[in-house]
Amino acid sequence: MPAARRLSTLLTILLGAALGVGLYTFIYARGASYLTDRPDACANCHVMQDHFRGWMKSSHGRAAVCNDCHTPGGFFAKYSVKALNGFWHSFAFTTGRFPDQIEITDRNFRVADTACVKCHQEIVHAIEQTDTNRLSCVRCHSSVGHME
Repeated sequence: MPAARRLSTLLTILLGAALGVGLYTFIYARGASYLTDRPDACANCHVMQDHFRGWMKSSHGRAAVCNDCHTPGGFFAKYSVKALNGFWHSFAFTTGRFPDQIEITDRNFRVADTACVKCHQEIVHAIEQTDTNRLSCVRCHSSVGHME
């Protein structure tokens, strides 16, 4: 068998295996649910179930869904953050490399903090009138969206 044919066969096998594993993972992990704004999709993973229950008890459970606080506005920005987070979450869970206590990344912290300001513009504006040092909302209100 010529080398080009062997390389083509090997690439076909690898592509088929990657596609099969990808489809299996997407179906097993209910991947399509992450394309929606449904909050229960976030609880597909067991490590998120306490956060989901906490969100349901909080005032935000009646006013916002997960994507309102954890993704930026705009179609492209929202789905690029969801895709990036989805890849790293699935990688962490597949490899078993995730902390028991979920840790927010700096990028996701900024996304959440920006969402606070967007929804609570009036109060933030009033605060900024008296204090020009912009503080992080999440720094003082870290459990607001996910009551324990």
